[in-house]
Amino acid sequence: MRRPHAVSLAAAGAALAFPAVLALASDASAAPADKPQVLSSWTQTSAASYNAWLSARGNQGAWAAYGFDWSTDYCSSSPDNPFGFPFQTACARHDFGYRNYKAAGTFSANKSRIDSAFYEDLKRVCNNYSGATKTSCNSTAWTYYHAVDIFGLKGADTARS
Repeated sequence: MRRPHAVSLAAAGAALAFPAVLALASDASAAPADKPQVLSSWTQTSAASYNAWLSARGNQGAWAAYGFDWSTDYCSSSPDNPFGFPFQTACARHDFGYRNYKAAGTFSANKSRIDSAFYEDLKRVCNNYSGATKTSCNSTAWTYYHAVDIFGLKGADTARS
């Protein structure tokens, strides 16, 4: 069951949790040296981090000076919405973390957290369901998480070509 106010409360939490990052949105070109801090703030496990990233994704032009790689193939060779569960946006944020940390040369140090954030994003999707459907969603989320945990290009500290 979807909670209609959950998104607005989470977005408010993002504004409280990341005031420095949100302040940068109005003048992103003035602070490219903060790119690692901004990248880190958008790749944490919290709903506030997810919502801050999602807001920035919707306004990429404000962050152009940072040179982030927003490209995605969503859930790669796995279904983006397995069994009707909308995992596509969680996969896009996971791609964002992988691609940008690889470009920064710090992928290995951040892979575990990026994968954990992915799993938390998937579980938040599953929280919109109940009963057997929620159980099925959580099982699918666990499978997706373990696939990236095991096969997610461990140790690749180079930008994706």
